[in-house]
Amino acid sequence: MPLPPFVRRSAEAVVAAGAGLAAYAAWEARQYTLRRVTVPVLPAGHAPLRVLHLSDIHMTPDQRAKQEWLRGLAALAPDLVVNTGDNLAHLRSVPVVTDALGGLLDVPGVYVLGSNDYFAPGLRNPVRYLLPDDGRRATKNGQLPWPDLKRRFGDAGWLDLTNRAGRLTVGGTRIAFVGVDDPHLQYDDLAAVAGPADPGADLRLAVTHAPYLRVLDQFAADGYDAVVAGHTHGGQVCLPGGRALTTNCDLEPARVRGLHRHPAGSSPGDPGSAWLHVSAGIGTNPYVRFRLACRPEATLMTLVPQS
Repeated sequence: MPLPPFVRRSAEAVVAAGAGLAAYAAWEARQYTLRRVTVPVLPAGHAPLRVLHLSDIHMTPDQRAKQEWLRGLAALAPDLVVNTGDNLAHLRSVPVVTDALGGLLDVPGVYVLGSNDYFAPGLRNPVRYLLPDDGRRATKNGQLPWPDLKRRFGDAGWLDLTNRAGRLTVGGTRIAFVGVDDPHLQYDDLAAVAGPADPGADLRLAVTHAPYLRVLDQFAADGYDAVVAGHTHGGQVCLPGGRALTTNCDLEPARVRGLHRHPAGSSPGDPGSAWLHVSAGIGTNPYVRFRLACRPEATLMTLVPQS
């Protein structure tokens, strides 16, 4: 029996609206954006530091627009680059990523890896991200050449913060770093990096791919001034105004991206608290290149003295 005209028209309208929304989300996933934020973490009298935070590039060799946009970030002339992982999405991505980073590899940098540096992406139902975490991880699609990536970053002088600490002096500011391997894969070894942050440093920064609360809690309690993370994609498909439905970890959606305090609601000067910056990231799973109300981003963080 044929459908009544109003039912047919309604179905056609729903299909058209869905197709239009998908087309917009595919377009938005390619609207690369530079965010800027000021973080008051330096001691009095120190010159500001410009820190470029890169995360979740998810590069494939055919993503030319993304590569050109990344290449242009070197013109920002940052003092420091912090890379919070998930650079790769293809077996041949390592030279593509390092070529796109270009002059940024000549800048002092630190990095950790994410799950999509270790394992190749696969087709996945995006609705699963809205469901409770069942603990399953996409580790059956084969490994990516992450040792080559680490070798390229090491040759450039970037510090590997995989479950380890490190130190750099940047612009006259002595920075103590700590980092962990990807908490989403439970590769983080918090015991290996536990302990009070270096009191002799001018600035103490912690780095992680995924902002799981157990990691944030330890870094804040150990006295790090700020924690830098990625992984969440800002929610990737958000409600109007950028309200996230999920973070793909146990961080609450209200802090899915941008600059916040940890623990939530704490203030500068509170013992055991830190700044938290979460990047919404530059890429997506290459099989689901959609973003909605959440444009891909890198962030230029200007670190200034505390008031």
